[in-house]
Amino acid sequence: MNISIPLLITIPLYLIAYFFYAKYISGVLGLDPGRKTPAITECDNVDYAPASHAVVFSHHFASIAGGGPILGPTIAMIYGYKISLIWIILGAIFFGAVHDFTSLFVSIREKGKSMAEVARKSLGDLGFFLFIAFTIVMLFMVIVAFLGATVAALTSKYPLVLMGMSQDQTLLKTVVEDGIVKGKIGGIASTSVIVITSCAPLLGFLLYIKKIPTWIAAVIALAICAVSIEVGVRYPVMVTPDLWRIIICIYVFIAAGIPVWIILQPRDFTNSFILYIGIILCTIAIIYGGITHFGASDPASAFVINAPAYNFEEGGRKLGAVWPILFITIACGAISGFHSLVAGGTSSKQVCNEAHSKTIGYGGMLLEGVLAVIVVSVIAAGLDFSKYSEIVFPTIQGAKGNPILAFALSVGAVINACLGIPTVYGTVFGILLVEGFVVTTLDTAVRLNRYLFEELWAIVFKNVPKILKSYIFNAALIVGLGYALAAGNTITRVWPIFGAANQLLAALVLIVVAVWLSDKKKPTWFVTIPAAFMLVTTISSLVYLLYNKYMKAQNWPLVVADLLLVALSVGVMIMLTQRFLLKKKQSAEQAGA
Repeated sequence: MNISIPLLITIPLYLIAYFFYAKYISGVLGLDPGRKTPAITECDNVDYAPASHAVVFSHHFASIAGGGPILGPTIAMIYGYKISLIWIILGAIFFGAVHDFTSLFVSIREKGKSMAEVARKSLGDLGFFLFIAFTIVMLFMVIVAFLGATVAALTSKYPLVLMGMSQDQTLLKTVVEDGIVKGKIGGIASTSVIVITSCAPLLGFLLYIKKIPTWIAAVIALAICAVSIEVGVRYPVMVTPDLWRIIICIYVFIAAGIPVWIILQPRDFTNSFILYIGIILCTIAIIYGGITHFGASDPASAFVINAPAYNFEEGGRKLGAVWPILFITIACGAISGFHSLVAGGTSSKQVCNEAHSKTIGYGGMLLEGVLAVIVVSVIAAGLDFSKYSEIVFPTIQGAKGNPILAFALSVGAVINACLGIPTVYGTVFGILLVEGFVVTTLDTAVRLNRYLFEELWAIVFKNVPKILKSYIFNAALIVGLGYALAAGNTITRVWPIFGAANQLLAALVLIVVAVWLSDKKKPTWFVTIPAAFMLVTTISSLVYLLYNKYMKAQNWPLVVADLLLVALSVGVMIMLTQRFLLKKKQSAEQAGA
């Protein structure tokens, strides 16, 4: 198959979905541009801070996208590219975009409350407690998975010869390992992340305190991105994985408690331009290269998808049965419960016009779907499948999988073949494309978990001890536990349980939305159908992972996490379903009367 075909099919389908299906959902929800949002009515310039449409979209998209739509499809490619594409396309339109749009809208209507707080109206304190406890465990899985991915990416090295570079090149800093000269690709990303993060407070000051125009802030952000890459090439930061793990934990601990305009918003705003440029560049490369070389048939060409269309047997050996494991491996890009945490935790507190929720929620998820399709396309065409398998699922004893490196190398190969840009530049940009957003997901997850712990203590204690109200205590607890779990598990080991928890949260959120809509006597079918499918799939995957993976490997931390997720989710599901069915029955009786 030509490399351009998946994208040429996906983009028109997504546009149709946005202009017709999302319009129908907007009508059901009743978007009101004249209604004041909580960002305005509850403004405190700490958590509630109104921002422009572009800024909120950038923050939301950077937070939900992160490394998810890159890591998930990259890992799931072991099952074959066609099955991955089918789930991404259908999942984004009918599952993920609906989930994101409705959860953002409901949170806005409920004064910026989280979906757990929205559920409290229907379930009471016990249901609220179960929902929060489940979400906390899920967010720990997010932190563990992305912390491992971050460390792997920032310490990535790759042989120069495999990037088509001679040993006397001067672009990359190198290191010799086992007689092989390797380029310090991860070090460039490390420096870039440091520079962008360091400049975030200045940009935040100019954007939110001095109120400079958004377009000027965009120019400054682009300049910061360019400078960060140049500095990274000249002075790549290379430290040990353990030290990076500690440094990142310290950063997210600090970021969890300071006002969002200081680091969170401006850093996401800056990083989003790298992601936008990456999406545009890869899209141009895929479509231009694919169309101009449509007749190419060489399986070694980057214009032709050479990966297996279906590879269920090998995928089963590496990860597990295609159903349900594929559907929880590709979470971001199809449907992700984490998105509802971003929507209700930060985005709903920044949206200044209710009508923007359609673009931010539904449109943002579709754009993430485009990114996921791009990932599948470049990996399927840009990297020999055996090489991909060895990088992501290494057979060498003690070696750890590095899906970010596999993606970066694929980007380098495709951009080189389609646009003539040297492979090394594309590879470096590919790793930069992922890394800033993996860190963004981390600091967002820690901040959201901090909110949830604060809500949890308010339920557990009648008079909450002062220390439990402290962001320092809660953030330290989250970061400490996340560090301990991440240190003993690889990304490919943790990703399935993260995906299962993530998708299960999405199902529970969709049921909460259904209850909310039912209370207002509005149609619910467009949320209940995806909720039912995801409930069956995710609970099945947790049971599968428990008996076929974690118990056999005697990985007791993941066994405990799996059991907790099953128990908590079943409790929440029963309570939500009972409430939903009760409301349906009451509505029917009222209609009959």
